[in-house]
Amino acid sequence: MAGNAPDLDPLDENAVNELVARALVKIDQATNLDSLKAVRNDLLGDSAPLVAANRTIGSLEAKMRGVAGKNLGSARASLNEALQSRQAVLEAEHEAQVLLEESLDVTVPTQRVPAGSRHPLETLMEEVGDFFTAMGWEIAEGPEIEHEWFNFDSLNFDIDHPARQMQDTLYIDGTSVGGSSADDGHLVLRTHTSPVQSRALLSRGVPLYVACPGKVFRSDALDATHTPVFHQVEGLAVDRGLTMAHLKGVLDHFARAMFGPEAKTRLRPSFFPFTEPSAEMDLWFPQKKGGAGWIEWGGCGMVNPNVLRANGVDPEVYSGFAFGMGIERTLMLRHGIADMHDIVEGDTRFSQQFGVNGRGH
Repeated sequence: MAGNAPDLDPLDENAVNELVARALVKIDQATNLDSLKAVRNDLLGDSAPLVAANRTIGSLEAKMRGVAGKNLGSARASLNEALQSRQAVLEAEHEAQVLLEESLDVTVPTQRVPAGSRHPLETLMEEVGDFFTAMGWEIAEGPEIEHEWFNFDSLNFDIDHPARQMQDTLYIDGTSVGGSSADDGHLVLRTHTSPVQSRALLSRGVPLYVACPGKVFRSDALDATHTPVFHQVEGLAVDRGLTMAHLKGVLDHFARAMFGPEAKTRLRPSFFPFTEPSAEMDLWFPQKKGGAGWIEWGGCGMVNPNVLRANGVDPEVYSGFAFGMGIERTLMLRHGIADMHDIVEGDTRFSQQFGVNGRGH
């Protein structure tokens, strides 16, 4: 319209009215929002006759400018009103068409594709990591094939400790360190994540607050409650003035994060080479079979001074606490899983019930 129309005289009321009449027809003929947009550009764009005529008002005599302004202003108002009205109609038609085209016949048989899922152990490990990083702790990792010194000696295990025996620990054949003598030490599949504590102390120094989730290995047969490959999370805090009270506070906070606001822990005296005093950690478990009660969850205690010395920390200045629990056990308690086979055998139906977030549908 703009390219073919002659110049518009803003003082010619009849010419302006004729232009408006033709424009209203074009607006009414627009069949969709795109064509209406094109019409709008023709009528009110930079090269449109009305806009071009408006630019000539400044060159008119002062007494004629009011007449020209009135003619063009009235025309623009009529066109804007018509454009808005037509746009409302076309938008309603467009929405109705979309609803019609995108409607679904829920009675039509379909082949359902099951939604994906993640293994709940992985999501639980991530949840544990998020918990500790939210407290300002760091996440530490270490090798799964570990030096015997890190796995045992640095943690105050005696040379004749039963855990070093072949029936408990998986040694790597032909891995005498240095290649000359068994006295140089061996490599083992780590039996716990505690070696990461020693590595963190030696590499990062103190004060230190780390959580160490990871895979560990034992010479166990697979049954309902045991597996030769499983996961643990180890926690270690070493700083000035730490006590068992700090340990208990962290454990209670962790228990509530894993099992809900009613969860709490209690400590029973025990013995571990790497902690003194040591304690077994029990969890108050409302869903326990046979009724609410205490159930063992892990072990903990104050870091043994020998462990601090072995890793270059002065026990006269620093104290620390450590704790550890099994990820599989935590998962089994949280979700009432009775058989370890369900976790490790790879049946996709097991993972699907937990969805993608690991907490179940």
